[in-house]
Amino acid sequence: MKEKVEKALAKIRPHLQADGGDVELVDVSADGVVKVRLTGACGCCPMSTMTMQQGIVKTLKKEIPEIKDVQSV
Repeated sequence: MKEKVEKALAKIRPHLQADGGDVELVDVSADGVVKVRLTGACGCCPMSTMTMQQGIVKTLKKEIPEIKDVQSV
């Protein structure tokens, strides 16, 4: 599943990088919990919660239905 998550994040990454940020995959657990870290400008942006929910979580769950949760660490 880790490879699938990396491929899905690769689709999101250019949008984040355009604004000076990025996303890093921290962990994918066996029970379907994905942990990511927003870096660069995204790490301290006041809109980072919206980026997580509307961008990263939505895309990952759409691309990989077996994902149960996406957490920012």
